[in-house]
Amino acid sequence: MNERTSQDAIPNTVEERASYLNASQGLKSWLLTTDHKRIGLLYLFSITFFFVIGGSAASLIRLDLLTPAGDLLSNDGYDRAFSLHGIVMVWFFLIPSIPNVFGNFLIPMMIGARDVAFPRLNLASWYVFLVGGCITLLVVVMGGVDTGWTFYTPYSSTYSNGYVIGALAAVFISGFSSIMTGLNFIVTIHKLRAPGMTWGRLPLFVWSHYATSVIFVLATPILSITLLLLALERIFGIGIFDPNMGGDPLLFQHLFWFYSHPAVYIMILPAMGVITELITAAAHKRVFGYWFIAYSSIAIAVIGFLVWGHHMFVSGQSPYASEIFSFLSIVVAVPSAIKVYNWTATLHKGEILLDGPFLYAMAFIGLFVVGGLTGLMLAMLAIDIHVHDTYFVVAHFHYIMVGGTVSAFFGALHYWWPKITGRLYNDTWARIGAITIFAGFNMTFFPQFLLGYEGMPRRYHVYAPEFQVLNVMSSIGASILAVGYVFPMIYLLWSLRYGRPAGPNPWGATGLEWSVPSPPPEHNFTEVPLVDAEPYCYPVEPDDPDRSERREEAIHE
Repeated sequence: MNERTSQDAIPNTVEERASYLNASQGLKSWLLTTDHKRIGLLYLFSITFFFVIGGSAASLIRLDLLTPAGDLLSNDGYDRAFSLHGIVMVWFFLIPSIPNVFGNFLIPMMIGARDVAFPRLNLASWYVFLVGGCITLLVVVMGGVDTGWTFYTPYSSTYSNGYVIGALAAVFISGFSSIMTGLNFIVTIHKLRAPGMTWGRLPLFVWSHYATSVIFVLATPILSITLLLLALERIFGIGIFDPNMGGDPLLFQHLFWFYSHPAVYIMILPAMGVITELITAAAHKRVFGYWFIAYSSIAIAVIGFLVWGHHMFVSGQSPYASEIFSFLSIVVAVPSAIKVYNWTATLHKGEILLDGPFLYAMAFIGLFVVGGLTGLMLAMLAIDIHVHDTYFVVAHFHYIMVGGTVSAFFGALHYWWPKITGRLYNDTWARIGAITIFAGFNMTFFPQFLLGYEGMPRRYHVYAPEFQVLNVMSSIGASILAVGYVFPMIYLLWSLRYGRPAGPNPWGATGLEWSVPSPPPEHNFTEVPLVDAEPYCYPVEPDDPDRSERREEAIHE
């Protein structure tokens, strides 16, 4: 995007150039900040902490599955480990990761605003998120939960340990953080766009977060009410889901998946917005089919509310309902396929540089396509009945949620790291990290497709000996994946001290966020920018000499 700003938009004095990082000092200034950029970093620190906890639980699971006897963890210990992994990774990493970190940091700058519409509400959302996370950790210390992240009845309402109430409260509370964030983004995008920033000039990253915010606001209350009803039944014996008291256990599944399938798109839609930005910057050309990508985000958000029943093909629901849900599950794949096609067309004849963020984008596309195609397989009644509750479903879920969302998260972290910190990292290390994660991920989860197809059920840690070879392969892959996740933390932290200073636009990218210094000033812009050009107008010359030289070499080749 070729944006024209005032001549005074870039501060000239030392005082004016104070970035958001050093605008005010001390821990109190961070804990009471209303700066959207600082709040984005607070979320980054928090979800990284929860990512480590969830990943540690996954490591225990994979170590236990090295042998068919499951002799590392007890039966209860294994149940608690996979429940902790699921609850932490879904509710406290995957859902808030990209929207709350990068959405918070970038959306106001991308639309030419000084901050979000409700800065105090933004800070409150982080504190609410922390309260939910701390309750989850308290539950773990007290004894853990053994229901899995789905809290299925009647197990959670009747047979599980009493600590499930704490886990329900944690997820219930964290839901308010999502609602606050979604409401803030919707109002910000509607009301605070700079002059000339029409809907047709919005970055596609913003479009994806707008669609996500609609899901946040409309779907999250359904989950909150469902968990509240479950807690009331557990505490007061009210017959809502328990058939012994006149309740219906399938009602819980309908309510839970009515939220949780749109929640899949809460995790993946922001990732798609990230990938669009990475693809166009890497190809250094205008995005192909701007409006198709924008409207496909809205279509995914809308159709996502209509497919929850494909999780219940074996629950006894009407076969006619199952056929309708199967059809709708195929329909929701169409807007996702549109995005993949448009990304591919954008890359066609582009001046592509194989740098770190671009490799993460390529990893996302590859893993997302595998996850999407296997999702279509699970939308077929005959196949789903065969592989239901097997490791095939585990592999599919992780290819979409972990392979897709985490790849996009790391891609975003590398792409906007110079803007966040004002420092450049070693791109060779970034490429090694991206390749390691991609290889480790596939070695971890592709064998699980085979395990599921051959009939190994999920949630069991004692299994038939003939499954051991594939489980060992999966556990070795998990070790490689863990190394891949730790490696970027090392060189990114190294860059904070030793990395070269970054200019405003090291990638030669378009967008208002690249028109301000790196790191940005406290209030983003000294004067409101004026946008008078269409989005993604390339070429733009990078201000990083190394990247500029590499791009020139790529053009000549």
